[in-house]
Amino acid sequence: MHLTRFTDYSLRVLVYLAVKGEERSTIQEIASSFDISRNHLMKVVQDLSQQGYITAIRGKNGGLLLKKSPEDIRLGRLVRDTEHDINLVECFGEDNECKITPACRLKPILAEALRGFFAVLDKYTLADMLGPQESQLVQLLRIEPLTRRKDDTAPPLAP
Repeated sequence: MHLTRFTDYSLRVLVYLAVKGEERSTIQEIASSFDISRNHLMKVVQDLSQQGYITAIRGKNGGLLLKKSPEDIRLGRLVRDTEHDINLVECFGEDNECKITPACRLKPILAEALRGFFAVLDKYTLADMLGPQESQLVQLLRIEPLTRRKDDTAPPLAP
């Protein structure tokens, strides 16, 4: 199975927002961090907002935030929500014109494989994607999380 660029970018947006934490992010900021098309990302963000994964706030102090905690975002559900055509072969679709469909055993085999694919993804959440590598993600994406800024700018504690 090949995931579309749309799903790939959806995952990247969610990872970025999860790493960023409670600080709002912009589409331009995310596009620059991943070096991807801002226009394409706008469509992804709109879809993620409509699906209830993120909150998009318009205006001067607007930005993007996760609507759910990373622990509540299941990867299998996200892939199902962003992949608009999960038909692995023609016979999975409504427009099946394959002549051997009545005698072919490939469809049930591929259906089982697809169920297995989603069963694995359903075990994992966005939080699992962050894991212990979150600090490395922060560096790679050039993000300074809000919580870290607060710690860095806070006056030292008195002894």
